[in-house]
Amino acid sequence: MSLSMRLVNYLHQNQINYQTLYHPKTTNSIGTAIAAQVPPQQIAKAVVLKDHQDHTVMAVIPANHKLSLSALSEEMHADFRLAKEQQVFETFSDCERGAIPPVGQAYNIRVVCDPLLDHQDWIYFEGGDHQSLIRISHDDFIQLMATSKHIRISHQAFH
Repeated sequence: MSLSMRLVNYLHQNQINYQTLYHPKTTNSIGTAIAAQVPPQQIAKAVVLKDHQDHTVMAVIPANHKLSLSALSEEMHADFRLAKEQQVFETFSDCERGAIPPVGQAYNIRVVCDPLLDHQDWIYFEGGDHQSLIRISHDDFIQLMATSKHIRISHQAFH
């Protein structure tokens, strides 16, 4: 599989300039950071969730962080749980399992973004497969996340 066409179309429609970086196949975001020689704090990863009303929400956090469901629930005044793998696969059918782009807007999904990502010069993220990363500038990332809620929802897991 290659880049998600839905993502590529969304980036083009929103005039987001991007580069594609290819790397050996990986299975997690820290492995991707190592393989692509990219600082993990610059990789935005997606965590797909369901709220108490079964609405889908995407949390976007740095690769070297873990999502705090309690912080997210407190800030959003709702209870969240991880979406079931089959639900994620159906929603992101143009992506390989585990290679979800953190651009929920392209899939009509509400996004909550950890502001730690707002301070990076470059942002990298999965584009729909396990062998490539999308790289965008800080300004383009801010534009992509303009409609997202920006709240601290993660804590550092790796250095």
